[in-house]
Amino acid sequence: MSASKGHVIIKASECKGCQLCIEACPVHVLKLAEKLNHMGYKPATYTGEGCTGCGICYYTCPEPGAITVFKGWDTWPEKAMCPVCQKETKVYHAKNGKDIVLCAECLNPIS
Repeated sequence: MSASKGHVIIKASECKGCQLCIEACPVHVLKLAEKLNHMGYKPATYTGEGCTGCGICYYTCPEPGAITVFKGWDTWPEKAMCPVCQKETKVYHAKNGKDIVLCAECLNPIS
């Protein structure tokens, strides 16, 4: 599999397992999770590598906010320890009036 130029975050709590994103992904890097979410669905999940950052999964998903796609992932050098995930992950600098550093795995703020 090729190096990841993008990264996909799928909020399991919002996914209903319709598989539209899985079918639409041109590089086939999405799959159904083994475990059920709190609503009893098997949510889609990212395999962890190979994303091109095209965003097709984002546009095909009927659930607003369930999928976030990051582009230029291969150029993100900064990492930090996420207090929620409890692991070191790459960080995203969101600019919503001020610079907020977010975990690129769960989208929770990192202070």
